[in-house]
Amino acid sequence: MKKRPIGYYNYTVILTYCGMLFSFFGLLRVLRQDYWNAVFCLMLAGVCDMFDGVVASTKDRNASEKKYGVQIDSLSGLISFGVLPAVFVYMLSGKNAFVGLAASLFVLCVLIRLAYFNVLEEERQRQTAESRKSYLGVPVTTIAVFLPVVYLLYDHRLCRSILCFPMLLIFMGIGYLLPVEIKKPGITGKTSIVILGIFEALGMVLFMRWDAI
Repeated sequence: MKKRPIGYYNYTVILTYCGMLFSFFGLLRVLRQDYWNAVFCLMLAGVCDMFDGVVASTKDRNASEKKYGVQIDSLSGLISFGVLPAVFVYMLSGKNAFVGLAASLFVLCVLIRLAYFNVLEEERQRQTAESRKSYLGVPVTTIAVFLPVVYLLYDHRLCRSILCFPMLLIFMGIGYLLPVEIKKPGITGKTSIVILGIFEALGMVLFMRWDAI
């Protein structure tokens, strides 16, 4: 029997893999205090996460491939939208102890949210083959929209207090755990988010004199 590497490597998982790699590179940028590039990596990871499900739906996958897709999406999401934002805020605050506590609790909320999502998604897939119509709790990808906005305002001195970042993590963490049903965005909604991201990027370049052009 011919042996092959562990895992799946078809085109349906490429965006998820890319999102994780963008996030890890973003973590490296944070450690070098290169915050604008780190924010940009977070935004790229968010775009990958938004459209990986769309790409995956174009292929007829077996049960194992679908379960694998759910698992790697959540594992990648923990790094991209949990660890990266938390380390970003902690480093930006000068390694403040209070901010470190808020950041660690934020990662815990992301972990709980994604693990619970995996349980619900496996149960849903056993009951129906239809695509998901809504989420329970705020999607963790949302941080990829709000953190760049807050950092843009902070760097432009419109938001002067560093406390706006741990407060963002606290409110987002609470939102992840609230049992509120949120409709899944369609192509129009996702396109709108991408357009917002483009305007954020333009703000980085035009107003913040971002040196990574």
